[in-house]
Amino acid sequence: MTIGCPKEIKDHEFRVGLTPSNVHTFIEAGHSVYIEKNAGEAINFYDEDYAKAGAKIVDKKELFEKSEMIIKVKEPVKEEYHFFREKQVLYTYLHLANDKELTEMLLEKKIFSIAYETIKKGRFLPCLAPMSSIAGRLSIIEGAKYLEKTYGGNGTFIGGVPGTRKGKVVILGAGNVGFNAAQMAVGLGAEVTMLDIDLSRLEYIDQVFDSKITTLYSDAGNIKECVQDCDILVGSVLIPGSKAPKLIRKEHLKMMKKGAVIVDVAIDQGGCIETSHPTTHTDPIYIIDGIVHYSVANMPGAVAKTSTIALTNTTIPYGLKIANMGAKQACLQIPDLTEGLNTIDGKITYKGVAEAFNMKHFDALETLQSY
Repeated sequence: MTIGCPKEIKDHEFRVGLTPSNVHTFIEAGHSVYIEKNAGEAINFYDEDYAKAGAKIVDKKELFEKSEMIIKVKEPVKEEYHFFREKQVLYTYLHLANDKELTEMLLEKKIFSIAYETIKKGRFLPCLAPMSSIAGRLSIIEGAKYLEKTYGGNGTFIGGVPGTRKGKVVILGAGNVGFNAAQMAVGLGAEVTMLDIDLSRLEYIDQVFDSKITTLYSDAGNIKECVQDCDILVGSVLIPGSKAPKLIRKEHLKMMKKGAVIVDVAIDQGGCIETSHPTTHTDPIYIIDGIVHYSVANMPGAVAKTSTIALTNTTIPYGLKIANMGAKQACLQIPDLTEGLNTIDGKITYKGVAEAFNMKHFDALETLQSY
């Protein structure tokens, strides 16, 4: 198979879909790899490194023209749509439930799209997990920074010092993002409360953290009580492939302390905060009703080198199977990849995406068999 890895062009997105080591893996397996010029330069993966591994360095136009499978990090942006060819394979993060225009492009061009975030092994999301870990940890670092008065925060130091109170962190969602956010917050000395609807997960959290954090069932009453006194609120709710539920509404902001910070890690899936909208690393925050909002849609891009290596450690084994077997057979034979299939031949095969836009949902296996 001929594989292409273009340079990411989203704001401050320095990650890259393939490392030189990944290229070597594909070449050894008998595939061809095209890398866009300077695709990894920002994180010290240079064109000569890719060339030594066996890749051909080309411009974006040639890359898309010659590649059967496109491997990226982030979803294509509008400026890239015209490069795609009909029935090309796209393997990347997509988050389609929050992007109707991209969904329509993939359907129109009959793109065979496999989304990292919906590849599923049992209950585990292996290709989402490393970025969730990084985003969870970053949520506390960024939240602590924007608590500074310089940025409109209330001036609380999250870990406190002797004779002062510690910052209070509330985390909505006890999944991978929430777990990592809690690790970082506890490590920095904050008071932490975590809410979730899965009581068995809360029991696990309580045991792992040796009862050092407060766990609460996530209902309207507990959420309302918690937001009133928090300094940092982390939204980390995930329904794989679907829009995130809005757990914090605009009226909640008036209950919060002025200068508190909301970090909505769920923003890729539409956000779990009603007042959230996607921001960028260039312009990461805005203030509503005295509450600082941070909702950067590609948080791990801030630590691009670590993120690239962590991500490709999980995506390349699947990518190699797609290349070796062909996209259709790989998705037919590997249940993890069947779950990852979002669109094929102009049809939506992921239920959460279809529901987001009131479109028809097609069974993935049936659609693959007739493809």
